Amino acid sequence: MKRILTLLALLSLSLNVVAKPIAETQDLVSPLLPGQSIPSTMTSTIKNENVDLAELIRGKPTVLFFYRGGWCPFCNVQMGQLQEIEGDLKNLGFQLIGISTDSPTDLQKSINKKELSYQLLSDYNSNVSQAFGLAFYASQKVTDRYLAKMNLQNPLQKNAAGDERLVLPAPAVYVVDAKGLVQFQYVNPNYKTRLAPELLLHAAKLAM
Repeated sequence: MKRILTLLALLSLSLNVVAKPIAETQDLVSPLLPGQSIPSTMTSTIKNENVDLAELIRGKPTVLFFYRGGWCPFCNVQMGQLQEIEGDLKNLGFQLIGISTDSPTDLQKSINKKELSYQLLSDYNSNVSQAFGLAFYASQKVTDRYLAKMNLQNPLQKNAAGDERLVLPAPAVYVVDAKGLVQFQYVNPNYKTRLAPELLLHAAKLAM
């Protein structure tokens, strides 16, 4: 029995550490689940300093949200809504962190434009969203349109067919406790649908 428990523990650990493959479409993402630990993965601050997300969260209850970028109107609405409840989250003991594929420079633009008081982190190469199981290849049509109209400079990655595509995160919200364990998550591949702020506050209260 002890051996079985040990194997199960190792399996659980491996699920949290091994990077998940980038999904071929947004409907095939396999997000990190409640009860799993936040993976140790590097991201960048607005000052272009590399930080380990797991270390940044350690000892601090955190609300993490993944968004596509400051070029996305739905993401901008969400960032504004979260700014409105940031004080309530802080009173509950949570720090609020946003993660997107924007460069540190573009993150600063979003902070200035939306007058944000919470932290934004850059996942320019999609390493964090991949570790969370949120990364997917955009279609060729979307890739071409976003590169042309949004002037995105993010590196393209090859999918299973060898086609170079833009990689995006499925919009997601995670409520994480001080030990780095996911207590709540909301993931919707439809980028037009975001978690209502009042529901997030309710989930944060239940996680305390």
